[in-house]
Order: sequence, then C-alpha cells, then structure tokens
Amino acid sequence: MKRRDILAAAGVGLAATALAGCQKQNESKETQAAAPAETFTWKMVTSWPKNFPGVGVGAERFARLVNEMSNGRLQVKIYAAGELVPALEVFDAVSRGTAEMGHGAPYYWKGKVPAAQFFCALPFGPNAQEMNTWLHYGGGMQLWEEVYKPFNVVPFACGATGVQTAGWFNKEINSVDDFKGLKMRTPGLGGEVLTKMGGTVVNLPAGEIFTALQTGAIDATEWIGPYNDLALGLHKAAKYYYTPGWQEPNVTFELTVNQGAWDKLPADLKAIVRAAARDVNGDMLDDYNARNMEAMEKLKAEGVDVRRLPDAVIARLREVAAEVVEASAAADPAAAKVWAQQKAYFKRLLAYAEDNEKLIYNIRA
Repeated sequence: MKRRDILAAAGVGLAATALAGCQKQNESKETQAAAPAETFTWKMVTSWPKNFPGVGVGAERFARLVNEMSNGRLQVKIYAAGELVPALEVFDAVSRGTAEMGHGAPYYWKGKVPAAQFFCALPFGPNAQEMNTWLHYGGGMQLWEEVYKPFNVVPFACGATGVQTAGWFNKEINSVDDFKGLKMRTPGLGGEVLTKMGGTVVNLPAGEIFTALQTGAIDATEWIGPYNDLALGLHKAAKYYYTPGWQEPNVTFELTVNQGAWDKLPADLKAIVRAAARDVNGDMLDDYNARNMEAMEKLKAEGVDVRRLPDAVIARLREVAAEVVEASAAADPAAAKVWAQQKAYFKRLLAYAEDNEKLIYNIRA
C-alpha cells in the first residue's frame, strides 16, 4: 500500500472513531437529560380535624399547591389531628423527624418554646396585616428561624385568621369579677390573662370543645370566629357571644419543616414550598374574612345574642394583658429578644395606622 493510501485509510479511521465518540457523548447527554428527577414523599401532621374549615382547608391547599407546582416531585400527604400524632404534638413530631412537615399554631408549644407564642398572637396586639409586615419586612422571620433552630425546625408563616371574637359564654360578662372562677378554653398569652383575672384555662383541641362546653366541663370558649364557631355548633352549647377578640386580634399559623428534610430538598423545590406557604398565608385570611362575615350574618339571623364586652372590662383586660406580655418576655431570653424588637416595630406601625388607616375606618363609618 502506498503512503498516501495508508494516510487516507488512517484519516477515515480517525474520523470514524471521532464520529463514534461524538455519538456516544450525545447518547450520554440524552440519557442524562432523560433521567428522572429525584422525587420526595413527605408527611404533614396537623393540629386540625380532617377537612376542618379555614385552617384545615388551608393545610390541604398547601399540599395541593406543592404537588401541582412540583409536578409530583414533592408529594405531601396530610394527616389530621390524631391520625399520626395528637393535635398538640405537631411541633415535637416535626422536630424528631416523625413527619417532615407540620401545620399548627405556634402558641400550642409555648411550654417547650416560650418565644413561639410571640409569632402567633398577642392580646391587644397586631392584626394580620401588621404581623405579616413585621414577619416579612421587619426582621420577624429571621428571629423566628433563630428561635426554632435549636429544635431542628424551619418555620414559615402559613395562614392567618384576622381579628377573632372574644368567645362563647354560658354566663354574662358585666364586670371584671365575672372572670373569677371561669373555666375557659383559650390558649396562649390570652389564656394567661384569664388566669391572672381569676379564671382557669382548659386547653382543648377543636374536636373536644363542643362537648366540653355543652356538658359544663368549661364555662366559656373561643375558637377563632363565626366561621369555625358555626361549623363546631358552639351556638348550640352557649348563650352569649362576645366581641371583640382582644385576646387574639390575629393568629398566625405556621408551616414547620424538619431541618434535615429541608436540607435534602433541591433549590427549586424549596422555592415551591416557600411560594405555597406565602400563598396560603394570604388566601386563608381572605377566606376567613369572607366566611366570618357570612357566618355572623347567619348566627344573628338565628337569634344568637351577640354582645360587646363592657368598656370597663376591656380597659382592665388591656392593663392585665400588658403585664402578662412583659412578664412572659422577661421570663425567657429568646422571648425577651423577640418582644423588644417586635414592640418597637409595632409601635411604628400603629403610629402609621393612626395617621392614615384608622382615619379611613372612621370616615367610612
């Protein structure tokens, strides 16, 4: 074979080898692109009965949004209160990793995390708009994450009630003395105010409230507002319905995620969780505003005795609430840090409301 023929043959061979290499490389890229993304199936335990209006529906909405936005890559299965863990043990279950996620109210775990209730509800405190502003633009979320970090839990705001009612009572409240000896289901700092007023707090999950009120195990209860109260049938177990909800001008609900599970999620799925929580945080408030209005109209049409707490009672409740909040903050270093920052920020928000938003309410009235 001549030299030029040998070189030509070699060139053909090299070209064929290069072409085969490119084909293999392309096949490798195609195989890599076609490889299915990692999927996750998570359990979410909640503090609510199955399909419970408002809070339970909000948790279901969160799971549905995550499933849809992730195209099934992150699937969230909801467990109602008692199905996997009791209603008031959601935080512990997420902390231990028994469930990857939880949905509940931060003040339910104040015995374990005293500062938690400051992210939930404050007597005579911020409404939903003010709480959300502080959390998302006033440094509140950073403090919340700091408080929960030792417990291996990542928090997200995931629902709000707006202004609640003062609750259902089987006796009239005409003076501060009427709180003495009163057995009432009311959690958080509002419950501590009741205790200081001479009452007794009985902590109960939603599913047990009606029977306790009907049988006299408790004398009074509050549970969010008309929407949920009507669903629980509380108007059939108590005579008087009092407003306003001094103890909870708003309750912020939380999504909790186990830190170890969170760390394993890719960035896009983390973004989906954040977006779904933010969606539910706003949507639940809209839902409560609409449904509470409709439910109150129905309760009044059925002859429910809706009353406003006397001014003297409200004034005394405000004084005691201020003492309770300050004492609760002083008793725990983390709570003290949160309250100091929170109090200063809410003071600024209130000053703005006085200059602007409060005036709108007044001129509309």
